[in-house]
Amino acid sequence: MHSTLTEHARCLYGDGPRPTPGCDREHEEFYFVEQLTFADADAILAMLRELCPQYIDGYLPVWIRNLSYRLLLLQRPDEPDLMREAALNLEFHGPDWDPIAAELRQRADALDPS
Repeated sequence: MHSTLTEHARCLYGDGPRPTPGCDREHEEFYFVEQLTFADADAILAMLRELCPQYIDGYLPVWIRNLSYRLLLLQRPDEPDLMREAALNLEFHGPDWDPIAAELRQRADALDPS
């Protein structure tokens, strides 16, 4: 078993120029999604920071990023900077999520107008 969420994601999705770490187990995406579902906010943020340091690119599939931000905001519902970051991520990946991004920005501005 992988010791961290980041390690599990790196094994499953790769890490760009770095070689994918060797692993002695077969990877099934649903095991990773289960681990992500029950991960704490710090572990999710660490994974996003490590594997998607630039908002526009990264090695996690867009749907995994969206799920990650959703889970983060459920755990940290009153963090305007995190809401803005999630909104930015949604805006980068298609107009389908623009209304959700706008709502996140409105909620963030209501908490912290600066």
